[in-house]
Amino acid sequence: MATDFDLYGTDTPAPVAAGQGAEKEPGLVYGSAEEFLHEQLLPTYVRSVTVKSAKWCIEWYFHPEAVSRVAALWRSWEHLRLDPKTGMSVWWKDHADHHMRVLLDPQGPFYNCDMKEHRYPEHLEPKKAPAGWFPDVRALQA
Repeated sequence: MATDFDLYGTDTPAPVAAGQGAEKEPGLVYGSAEEFLHEQLLPTYVRSVTVKSAKWCIEWYFHPEAVSRVAALWRSWEHLRLDPKTGMSVWWKDHADHHMRVLLDPQGPFYNCDMKEHRYPEHLEPKKAPAGWFPDVRALQA
């Protein structure tokens, strides 16, 4: 009998190799961060998005921070869905709630966009630190 969790790929057992009894590495439910965003994250993480309370950009993929956070959400979901005890709770508490709060923050990565139009954000401009402050650790490993 299927549970509600089965509908969302959260109760998927790891496949067993035929005749071996050994567990194989389970496959991914979603093939990309974008597929995960459209099919899992946004349909389940429903919020009121207004200019004052939250911001979203319909062209979210033009925001490197958003892409990185959505990819992190996807990968952590793929890993934690395999924990039948507290995996989803951990994912919501430690990953979804954290990253979505940052993504939707009016001062977050979509601060310059509105629901209908993407506007490229202004990037922070760093100044190089004085020589020697941040040595290349790769050279120390050699």
